[in-house]
Amino acid sequence: MNSMHRLYVQRLLTCLMMLMMLTGCLSPLALNRAVLAYDDAVTDAASQQLLINIVRAHHRQPIHFTGVSNIAATFNFQANAGAMPALGGLAGTSLLPIFGGSIAESPTISIVPIEGEDFTKRLLTPFSQNKLTLLLRQRYDVDLLLRMMAQEVRILQSAQYEIHRNSPMDKAGYEMFRRVVLHLSAIQDHNKLYAEPLPLIHTWTIPANALGSDGFQVLQKEFVVRHNPTDNTYTLRKHINGPILITNYDPSMLSDKERDQLNDMADDWDVSDIAFDIRADQYGGEWPMRGVFRLRSFHAILGFLGKALGHEAGYPVDKDARTPHILNDENPDLTMELTASKTPPADADISVRWNDQFYAVNTAGAHTRWNRDAFQLLFLLFQMTVTDIPRIGVPSITIAK
Repeated sequence: MNSMHRLYVQRLLTCLMMLMMLTGCLSPLALNRAVLAYDDAVTDAASQQLLINIVRAHHRQPIHFTGVSNIAATFNFQANAGAMPALGGLAGTSLLPIFGGSIAESPTISIVPIEGEDFTKRLLTPFSQNKLTLLLRQRYDVDLLLRMMAQEVRILQSAQYEIHRNSPMDKAGYEMFRRVVLHLSAIQDHNKLYAEPLPLIHTWTIPANALGSDGFQVLQKEFVVRHNPTDNTYTLRKHINGPILITNYDPSMLSDKERDQLNDMADDWDVSDIAFDIRADQYGGEWPMRGVFRLRSFHAILGFLGKALGHEAGYPVDKDARTPHILNDENPDLTMELTASKTPPADADISVRWNDQFYAVNTAGAHTRWNRDAFQLLFLLFQMTVTDIPRIGVPSITIAK
């Protein structure tokens, strides 16, 4: 083998090694791009479905959701390399490397309707108090949470509840509802709002002769046991968590008598009710109040937001004179402001088209942050409602070289 031929082979091998290294680098890059691209596409599709279902509710059309159950993307890398004499220079002594290649992507996406009795029940069932407090602990504004999730507030007055609906059609009730949640928001702004399970102590009394030695040892594992020699009985005490309570004080500081009083009031509460107790001797106590918020279902939330596109839009409601200062005076008229236009909105994060109108969340006005938080909250509430989507096969992203 002459020196010229040996040089040609060496340069060709170098080209092939460089090409193999290049394809090795492209594989993870293609994977990263695919994961992010499909994630963006699925998130955008879910967001647009939420928006279009609000519009459907506004037009009194059926609400329906579709989900992506599986994504399988196959990437095929093809590469070739070679060399040819350079143009010009000393012929036969200079080689020019040639690279070629292609990338082919073949995605398979499985889409299924989200429907059936189980999902419909979840869609129509009011949210539980646990889900509201879970979101409250993520530092969502209690004003935003309750304006979206609560259908009414029941304020205890002289042993009876006064009901105030969260509906602009009920002017007096709507304005009282707004003022109550604004008051809680002002307390939250100063980090004085608690949302904790009510600590309760349950007590039982049983005759001493009803217990054997084995039974006594078992009870000591679960209860605080005290013997009463006067009547030869045992008193059993157990600490349990009661219903969640929104307060302007630490519930763990309550006396046993106060806990029992609140527990008696809690007997009438439903799992979709969340009680509040604002006391006069704590921050925000200029307006003491006690009552219950009754929560909505996700279907009712979509209907509430859809009605705001028509004649049931929110309107300005000032805070009560007894309410402390609200951070940044944040008090939007609407729970989540939507826009409707004949042309696609230029600055919208997400928009959908219904007939000849484009709808979007308003992210260009004074309440941009509030509206974005509201839509994010709506997305999370949907995730809490939707059942697991049936999977078809095993989700995968495959890269072939």
